Amino acid sequence: MIRSDRRSWPLAIWLALLCGYVDAVGFQQLGGYFVSFMSGNGTMLAVRLAAPREAVSGAVTVLAMLLGLFVAGVMAGTLIRLALPRFGQVAVLLLVALLLGGVALLGGWAAPAMVLAMGAANATFERDGEVSIGVTYMTGTLVKIGQHLAHTVAGRERWAWLPYLLLWAGFLLGAGLGALAFPLWGLGSLLAAVAGVLGAAVAAWRLRPTA
Repeated sequence: MIRSDRRSWPLAIWLALLCGYVDAVGFQQLGGYFVSFMSGNGTMLAVRLAAPREAVSGAVTVLAMLLGLFVAGVMAGTLIRLALPRFGQVAVLLLVALLLGGVALLGGWAAPAMVLAMGAANATFERDGEVSIGVTYMTGTLVKIGQHLAHTVAGRERWAWLPYLLLWAGFLLGAGLGALAFPLWGLGSLLAAVAGVLGAAVAAWRLRPTA
């Protein structure tokens, strides 16, 4: 992130907030499964597989489906970026908004599409074909905070840790807002996230390369 365009930091933090919001909504809708935190789903899958057969039930199928949908979302977002080098970022955000809006309108049976949306959101920021800013995997962000704080203590840099801290704080704030919104409006609360993602798409359009 430090090597990325500084103009992208506010957009990345905003998207992290929105992803935290959607993750909290999805967690409550799906009864304890994550729509963006795939490390958590992976751990739960391993625990279920190690449990006695009678305790596994349908959880393994659900978790495997969520992990597969997340990877599919990343693939879709990446293919869009490859096909549209100049406008890919905007197109990815429009896809995310479309998927979340579909869940809000169609209801619970479409809830797994939130996982597709969160996977695709990670293709928003790319550099040299790799994700430069991950907007859903916050464990990596905490690692970066620790690394750059160590560099600060060693006198090598001063503020390189701050963007990562703001990214993590944005995700945390969004998750808190999602936790408050879902009991009030159910999946309709995703419409706020749709509006936020559309706003991010407008910002991405303004930040797009001009040549």
